[in-house]
Amino acid sequence: MTAADAARERLKTAMIRLAAGERAALEEVYRATSVKLFGICYRILGDRKEAEDALQDVYVNLWRRADRYDPARASPISWLAVFARNRAIDRLRSGRVQREAAPLEAAAEIADAAPLAEDLLIDAERTARVHHCLGELEANQRDSIRAAFFDGRTYADLAEQQDVPLGTMKSWIRRGMMRLKACLEDAA
Repeated sequence: MTAADAARERLKTAMIRLAAGERAALEEVYRATSVKLFGICYRILGDRKEAEDALQDVYVNLWRRADRYDPARASPISWLAVFARNRAIDRLRSGRVQREAAPLEAAAEIADAAPLAEDLLIDAERTARVHHCLGELEANQRDSIRAAFFDGRTYADLAEQQDVPLGTMKSWIRRGMMRLKACLEDAA
């Protein structure tokens, strides 16, 4: 499963939980979709304040109507995009918004904090390579490297925990890092 597929599944699960009335799911949906939905509202309304108000309407109405989402009919982001579009158009039709829609280029100014799909794929591949290469190491090297670099443990703590001299721990980690580097270079 790719990172994009995993994100889509998390969003779908959050939407289902939201439909069941789970408040925490609304926050999860908001974090995953607010930038994109704001961009849609801003493009239609052409005014930042109006777009913010429309986005608030989207999430208030989503809280009330999340049970209308059918995962068999649409992806969560597609359904939410249509939902946001409709709310923004409703605001335009109500006559409260007097401005024209902003040019499409204006949406480029709105930053999306989410990494690009390509970056997610590259990171996933690198992570898989690192874990594969770690699996190729001897147990004492693998465990020491994981504890030192993933858990932030010091060499002295690890040496004490393993009941080995500090120099031995440093050697295990140094030799393990050299083997890890060679494995990663071969995999690239």
